Parts: sequence; C-alpha cells; structure tokens
Amino acid sequence: MTQPSYDVVAIGNAIVDILSPADDAFITAEGMTKGSMQLMFSPQEADALYAKMGPGTEASGGSAANTVAGVAALGGRTGFIGQVADDQLGQVFAHDIRAAGVRFGTAVRPGEPTTGRCLIFVTPDGQRTMNTFLGAGQFLPAAALDRDLIADAAILYLEGYLWDPEEPRAAMRAAISVAREAGRKVAFTLSDVFCISRHGDDFRALVEEGQVDILFANENELLALAQTEDFEAAVAQLSAKVPTLVVTRSEHGALAVQDGTRVEVPAEPVAQVVDTTGAGDLFAAGFLHGQAQGRSVRDSLRLGALCAAEVISHFGARPQVDLKKLAAEKLG
Repeated sequence: MTQPSYDVVAIGNAIVDILSPADDAFITAEGMTKGSMQLMFSPQEADALYAKMGPGTEASGGSAANTVAGVAALGGRTGFIGQVADDQLGQVFAHDIRAAGVRFGTAVRPGEPTTGRCLIFVTPDGQRTMNTFLGAGQFLPAAALDRDLIADAAILYLEGYLWDPEEPRAAMRAAISVAREAGRKVAFTLSDVFCISRHGDDFRALVEEGQVDILFANENELLALAQTEDFEAAVAQLSAKVPTLVVTRSEHGALAVQDGTRVEVPAEPVAQVVDTTGAGDLFAAGFLHGQAQGRSVRDSLRLGALCAAEVISHFGARPQVDLKKLAAEKLG
C-alpha cells in the first residue's frame, strides 16, 4: 500500500449555504420546525423562500464539504467530489472551496436543475433552521468519481445526506469499493435522523458488512440507528461493529470507542453560541485530521471539540480564525 497524498477526500452534496438572521416569529410563520432541516423539491420553491430572506452571506457548503474545508484549515491535504450546475452558484461553490485549500475538479452538470443551495435562518439563540434544495448534487453519477483521488486518500469520508438520491448512492458504493481496494479507511456520518428513517437498513448493512471504519453520529442519530432508547446499549451495540465509533453530545462533549477502548472529552467552553451551523461538520474535521496525523483518540476528540467550539462562536459554517495555530496552542 502506497503512502497517501491526501489525508481526507469527501463525497457529498455540493451546496451553497446562504445564511441570514431571523426571529422565531418568522420561523413559525413560514411553517418551519426550528432547528431542523427540510428539503425543498423545486427551484421555484427555493427562489420564493430566498426572496423573503434578509441580508445574508454566501459560502460553499454542504456537510462533507464543510468537513474537508475544516481539515484543510488545520493543515490537512483534502479533496472533494460533488456536483454543481453550470451556473453562478456553481461558480461560487467551486471558487470558495478551492480558495479554502480543497482540491475540487468534479465536472459541472449542464442544464437543469440548478446548483444546490441551503437557505439557513439563524435565530438569536444560535439555532439554525435549514431549507435545502439539493439541485445538481443529487445527480452525481459514479462516472464522475475521481477514482485515483479516492485511492490516494488516507480516509474517504461520506455523508448520509447524499444517500437519498439513487445516482449518488451508487457512486458512494463504488467509492467505498475503490477505497477498500486501495487499503484506505472509510468514514461515514449519519448526518440526520431523517436520513436514518429513510435509509437505516442500508446504513446498518454497511456497518454489518464491515464497510465503515469510522462512524460519526450525534446522540439522536445513534439511538435511531441502534433502534433503542438506551444510550449505553446503543454505544455498546455499534462500537462492537465498527473499529471506531464517534458520538457527539452537544454541550455534554463527545466520546469515541476505538477497538473496544472508550474515551470521553468535555465540550470546549464557548463564551456565546452564535450559530450552530457546521458544528458537527467541523467536529468531524478535527477528529479526522487528528486520526490522519496519527494522534491519539483523545487528542482527536479534543481537536474536534475545539473546531466545533470555534465555528459555533460566530456566523457561518467555516472557521474564522487560524485553526492550525489554535490547535497548536491548545494541543501542541
């Protein structure tokens, strides 16, 4: 097995995040469930909601894209595979993620639908309510995979959000095969409870078949995948089936079980929670970077907590400080 040129290569939805502040009354009036993510199924629906947004910020987003941007900010070598359309938002996404230091070369998709976008409303308590139009990303075909790039990465990182459409699901299965054949690790994030409600059997099959080396979940996702309300039972069940299980617990910190050894860390203190967008994505970035660099599980968890704390202390899902410097100061 050759030494990989990249630390993490991710496959996910190529989405432009558009963030804007909103109050609870607006969330209620628009029929949204605060703190949740809901899908929009037409560009017209997305345009109508976009028209109601106040001033906002635009940045390349999507869960897995946020994660590899975080790894890059920590000094890691990363790549991203995801599909945009040949339009202005597609150009925004491509420029932004490349500027973050991530290799991105997936061919654009001509014609409709447009590039995916996520309209994110952030309430004063820092909660984000997301409305996502997946757009061109949901048609990512296996033919668009850069197989050499996947084989040249220490870790292939996949997001559960992209499992919904048929073409990307087939593409991710193909990518797992490429990574496995190259002797690389596969990391998978469950993304959201609604993903498990739709594809839990698939996710459980991936775990049972030994296709996942590192599994990321928050507390609710863990319980949903394990089909139990008992947290400790869920940890025991899933940690017996994957080499590394990572569970985030918001303000209660995070834990990992690697090869039977359990490690827990507290959440990193935050003066004020401004916006929780990207918290789980940046936690994964810290943990994956730590693992790719050969750090201990404890240090990898601490790095994840540090990255998550930084991103929730301000608006937006990308770090605003030098993460590499911050990590060196805190962890050495």
